[in-house]
Amino acid sequence: MRSGAALGHTGYFHEVSVYSSDEEFLAVTVPFLEEGIDAGEPTIAAFDSERLGVLQGAMDTSTVTVVPMSEQYRRPAVAIRQYRQKLAELTAKGAQQIRVSGQVPHPGTGHHWDWWSRYESAINVLYDEFPLWGMCSYDARITPDEVLADVRRTHPFTADPGGHHHNRDYLPPGEFLPSWPAAPRPAPESGPPFLDLLGPTAAEARQAVRLALAESRVEREPGEDFLMAVSEVVTNGAVHGGPPVRLRIWNRGDRLVATVTDGGTGPADPFVGLVATEGSLTAGLGLWIAHQVCRHVALYADDEGFVVRLEC
Repeated sequence: MRSGAALGHTGYFHEVSVYSSDEEFLAVTVPFLEEGIDAGEPTIAAFDSERLGVLQGAMDTSTVTVVPMSEQYRRPAVAIRQYRQKLAELTAKGAQQIRVSGQVPHPGTGHHWDWWSRYESAINVLYDEFPLWGMCSYDARITPDEVLADVRRTHPFTADPGGHHHNRDYLPPGEFLPSWPAAPRPAPESGPPFLDLLGPTAAEARQAVRLALAESRVEREPGEDFLMAVSEVVTNGAVHGGPPVRLRIWNRGDRLVATVTDGGTGPADPFVGLVATEGSLTAGLGLWIAHQVCRHVALYADDEGFVVRLEC
C-alpha cells in the first residue's frame, strides 16, 4: 500500500519542489524522506555535496540510500538506465512504494539543460511502470528562469511547505517534447571545423576522429568512447536518414565536438537516445550508445537536415 500524497496513485508520482531558502528545502525534503523511512519504504536521496550537507545537518540519513548527484545524474540516459534497474530490483523484492528525492542538473549547476529537460518529460512515461514517488528539487536562487518554466511543464505535481498539489501547467511528453526543427540548438562552433567530410563511411569517420584525437588533449577512455559514438551516429545517418551525411569535427584542445548531419527529418520516437531500442532495426540503439558515453548530445534539425551534435 502506498503512503503520503501518492496514496491511491498508480505508477509514477512525479513531483517538483522549487525552493528559495535552505529552510524551504528542509521543510519539504525532510518530511518526505522521514515519512518514507517510517513507512518502511526504500528511500533514496541524490544531491550534490552542498545539499547533502544541509540535509544531513537536519536529519539522520543513516537509513536513507544516499547517492551523490555526480554519480546518479551523470547523463540522462545513464540515469534512466540506472534508475530503471534499481526500481525493478526493489519492486521485485516487494516494495509497494519507492521514494526518491533528487537534484537534476541544469545550467545553474554547470550542466546542459536541453537533454535534462527531455529527461524530466520522458520519465513521466519511462518510470510509470513502477510504484515510484519522485520529488525533484530545484533551488530558485541558482536555477535560470527558462529552466523553471520547463520544470513547471514537466511535473504533474508540486510540493511546498504547505502541502502537495496538482500542477495545472503540466504538459504530457507528447505535448512538451518539441519537434526536431523546434528543439534547442547549441551555439554555433567558432571557427572552421578541424575536419569536414561529406558522405563518410563508418571507417572513414573513425579515422577522422583518430586524427582529431591525436591533435587534442582528450584522455584515452573518453576519446575511445567518442570514436565509437561518432561511428554509430554516422552509420545511423547513412542507414536511417537521408543523403548526404556530413561529418564535421572541431578540436577545442581538451575536448572535441562533432556534428553529424543527414538529409532526413530525424527519428519519429521523441524518446530516442534516452532508452535503448530492442534489436538494431532502428536508429535508436546507436543514439542511445552516444547518450551513454558522450559529455553531451544534442538533437535538432536545421536547414541541412537532422543534426546530432556530440561532445567529449
